[in-house]
Amino acid sequence: MVAILDLKYYGDPILRKESSLIENIDSDLAQFAQDLIETMIVKKGIGLAANQVGHDIRIYAVDPSSVNADERPFVLINPKIIETEGEQGGEEGCLSFPGLFENIIRPDRVLVEALDIDGNPIRMERNGLIARVLLHEYDHLEGKLFIDYFSFLKKQLINGKLRKLKAGDIEVFN
Repeated sequence: MVAILDLKYYGDPILRKESSLIENIDSDLAQFAQDLIETMIVKKGIGLAANQVGHDIRIYAVDPSSVNADERPFVLINPKIIETEGEQGGEEGCLSFPGLFENIIRPDRVLVEALDIDGNPIRMERNGLIARVLLHEYDHLEGKLFIDYFSFLKKQLINGKLRKLKAGDIEVFN
């Protein structure tokens, strides 16, 4: 049975912690992966990292269907960024910062190595929006947040709202 997991918001210490490598791929992890994907879809995200739902492990979900309707959501376990290239600007949001969006510069192309849910090694090259998602979710596993890319001025402008979000007001940016 699939469960919708509770999101963790800015201010929760797990979001700033580097996630732990996954040692065993078993039925519990497979169930968690399904829950992670379902939570991402229900919460209308295109990516979701394990620490965003309170789990200190290196796995994230991505839903590429917004770019290619033929592709299904997937998870990457213990991903590694092998290579990046180019540059793209684009608006980013984050389920841990509901309603906050900002233009972020990221590489346009990324090559990732990871394990799939069956423990098989995979190599994935993506560009555009899905490259952005892969990099954004990877940052989560490293304890890095998209606000870390904001300009000093932008951080100053939203500082009061960030304090409110940290205090539990998840509607502050809506």
